[in-house]
Order: sequence, then structure tokens, then C-alpha cells
Amino acid sequence: MERLDKLLASTGRWSRREVKVLVKEGRVLVDGVPAARAEDKADPAASRIQVDGEEAVIRAYTYVMLNKPAGVLSATEDPRQETVLDLLSPELRRQGLSPVGRLDKDSEGLLLLTNDGELAHRLLSPKRHVDKVYRIRVDRPLGEADRAAFAAGIVLADGTACLPAKLEPLGEGLEALVTLHEGKFHQIKRMIASRGAAVCRLERLSMGTLVLDDGLERGQYRLLTGEEVLKIGGKHEKKRETNKPAKMT
Repeated sequence: MERLDKLLASTGRWSRREVKVLVKEGRVLVDGVPAARAEDKADPAASRIQVDGEEAVIRAYTYVMLNKPAGVLSATEDPRQETVLDLLSPELRRQGLSPVGRLDKDSEGLLLLTNDGELAHRLLSPKRHVDKVYRIRVDRPLGEADRAAFAAGIVLADGTACLPAKLEPLGEGLEALVTLHEGKFHQIKRMIASRGAAVCRLERLSMGTLVLDDGLERGQYRLLTGEEVLKIGGKHEKKRETNKPAKMT
């Protein structure tokens, strides 16, 4: 059981002060009965809470899939540049979301944002070796020698040893799929540079079981489905499950 003002404030739509006003005006119902006080408690898993006739979706944690565009920072805030949080609705921005891992400013594709710190830690832990798949475009054709070098484990220019990775050249070799089991700083760019080439474009396609929704255009996002949350090891309230959330811009 949790306080009503805390539950409604957790949605990001209202502050606790605003909830007090809503309750005073009789606009908040708990299981069909007008709430008496904002301090009253309700069960977030069992109680039906409505504001102005609309059911409030109470989540313990929020999980957002974003198709990150180039030119946006994978950060929560920056005084001079646009961040991935700036792409979200005001409601979501107030829920304390952070990107799980980073994509470079000029990189694109799948980015998970959540306020589930435990899950973020598990996905990023070096001990977990969560597979991440990227599609890259380079300035010279990649071939069998490059594939073999990735499979053997690249040693970067500063002596950093990378785990064996999978490189799959596509078509004429100017594009490739790369699968990493770790996440070092600018790792793919540095690995490709060690092969005498340069990355012109990089897009993340998947992270573990989470695959970028091909219906999301650059800059669009949506909430993860209950099934997706469970597959990545997040916390999903079955009672709150709805149809697949619509993409948002």
C-alpha cells in the first residue's frame, strides 16, 4: 500500500501538490469511490485509480525503446546540446529515466531508457557479456581477413585487448554486422581503425533479447511490451499490461 499522491506523482503527469488539488476537487476515484485525502493509501497492483474518469497507469518502473537519431547525446542533460531525454514527452522526462549504455553522438539505433537501476546494472555488467548487434558502414571493403581478426580478438592501439567478436561483411563489404559481447569506449570504431578502415555510420540493432522495432523511425520511441520487459529481466506488472504501445515522436 502506498500514498495516493506518491502513486499519481510517479506517473509523471502530476506533482504531489497537484494531486492534492485533484483530490480536493473530487476528481480522483479509487475503486469507484472519491478519494478523501491525498495521503490515503492504495494498492498499486490491485486498486483502480482514476483521474477525471481516465484510469491512471501506475508503473513501478518504466522501460522505453528509442530509435536514437544521429546528433543527439546519450545523456540525461546537457546545457548546450540536445539529449535523448529531450526527445521524450514531459511525462516520461519526469520519471527519472536514464539511457542503458551509450551510443556516440553520431551513432543511431536502439537505445533503452529506464528507471530500473538494477536492470541497467545487469545489462551493462562486464560479467554478463550481453550480446549487442550493430550494422556499420565503412570506407573500404571488409573481407575474410577482417572477419578472422575480429574472431581472434582485436588488440587496440593502446594495448587494450577486446574479446572475440563476430564480423559479418555484407554485399560488397562496405557494410557489415558486428556482434560484441562487451562495451568498451568507442569500441567498434577503434576495432575497425585497427584494421586500417574507418566507420562512416553505426546503428545498433539489438541488445540481448531486445530488438529495435523496425516500425520506429529515427527519433521515435515507445514503451516496451510486457513480454519484452520480462525477456530482458525487468519488472512487469501483469495487471497493467495493455496492447502493444503505439510509437511516439
